[in-house]
Amino acid sequence: MPKKKIAIADDHCLVREVMANYLTVQMEAEVRQASSVEELEALIEVEGPFDIILLDLIMPGMMPGLDAIPRLLELNQQHPIVLFSGSASPAVVYEALERGVSGYVEKSQSARSLVNAINFVLAGEIYLPMSVRLNAARPSITDEKGLTPKEIEVLRCLTEGMMNKEIGQSLGVSEVTIKMHVRSICAKLNVKNRTQAAMIGSQFLLV
Repeated sequence: MPKKKIAIADDHCLVREVMANYLTVQMEAEVRQASSVEELEALIEVEGPFDIILLDLIMPGMMPGLDAIPRLLELNQQHPIVLFSGSASPAVVYEALERGVSGYVEKSQSARSLVNAINFVLAGEIYLPMSVRLNAARPSITDEKGLTPKEIEVLRCLTEGMMNKEIGQSLGVSEVTIKMHVRSICAKLNVKNRTQAAMIGSQFLLV
């Protein structure tokens, strides 16, 4: 039986390499790495479609929004993509599912859970961690406050204490764009500043 081809796209080198080494051994898979959406696209074009792609939520080319997902699915001939991140709100996870991903893995999960999730998705299923399923019934900040998926990701960064410049670098957009998002978030949440916005955001988002 041919080895499974797995692509890991993450801009953190250590995370990428540890995952790649583990999956190479545990799944006897051929694992390739990319540090951005652009690198991942080039990798697919050179090596052909992968059986599954593990795609970091926040890295160059992914933000703002999740627009890269449909393009990557088409390029990878509709083979599954699993989103993975240190933290993502249920609203963002379900937005990604609507765009075609086959699951979401939290970086806090065990390595064995990652293997189980990959096998689950390769069997044609949708994988979600229990934490997302349990919190799906919580009030959605998209519904309650009218925030867009892009604004939700900026708000998440605010709850983590990040400054505008850091958020812009993390999401791959300009600091001016982030300032516009912050103003819009404050207006929708009816607060005066980013600190108050972060406090409200922490009531909705999984941080």
